[in-house]
Amino acid sequence: MLISRAPVRISFFGGGTDYPEYFLQHGGAVLATAIDKFSYVTASPFLSHLFDYSIRVSYRKVELVKNPSEMEHVVFRECLKFCGLEKDIELHNVADLPAFTGLGSSSAFTVSLLQALHSFKGEFIRPLDLAYEAIYVERHLVNDKVGCQDQLMAAMGGFNLVEFRKEDDIVVSRVTMAPARMAEFEEHIFIVFTGIKRRAANVVEKQLKRVGDNRETLKLMRAMVDKGWDILTSNQCLSAFGELLDQAWQAKRSLDVGISNGDIDGIYQQGREAGAWGGK
Repeated sequence: MLISRAPVRISFFGGGTDYPEYFLQHGGAVLATAIDKFSYVTASPFLSHLFDYSIRVSYRKVELVKNPSEMEHVVFRECLKFCGLEKDIELHNVADLPAFTGLGSSSAFTVSLLQALHSFKGEFIRPLDLAYEAIYVERHLVNDKVGCQDQLMAAMGGFNLVEFRKEDDIVVSRVTMAPARMAEFEEHIFIVFTGIKRRAANVVEKQLKRVGDNRETLKLMRAMVDKGWDILTSNQCLSAFGELLDQAWQAKRSLDVGISNGDIDGIYQQGREAGAWGGK
């Protein structure tokens, strides 16, 4: 049995500029980090000649099919077809966190699945190429309205500044900080589970229709990526990073009314009143 895993991520700056609808014209970038929560996929040989089906996959339900085309789960189906696997395989997916919580879990699953399928075939694939494949699968085979940062972070891991030029031309630069600086940074981070679940594509579809109207705001959000990098990799007080996060969140909220709501705004305000420098 092969076991693969890919991490979910937290994006600090630049979210929204990672969509080809924007970055192909203006260039995009994000400052984001993978975290220690994962989507796992196991792959093992399946003796289909002993059964009346050829593939078994399990997630929150189980599917027993004779070929990938019969499969309901669109990502399992398209990844199996993309990798040329039509029978004699059993796949399982489990995750550390719930889906639809805004951490890129869908792309982490796609990356983990593709890695498992390539390994099952005895193939090695570079992390960056794995990201490119996941972007292609999600955007062009599954036809999801997704950006390109989630797949990249899931495939590459680490804390990165990522520049988007084309869907298959992405530049990754590691954020380098001394261990003491990284520890200090982590001590200032507090993550809240809102209890809200939603498909990012539903929000993004409206946002993408307003790319032209939001162009100047998105340019501002792209510039914040470089500012955030400069703060982290210098000796500036980390309060500047928090304050920049607040500016980025206010800019993000202005892109579309569906990005936030009263509950999220209330939680955010409580955090600010409790002493947070900023957040999102």
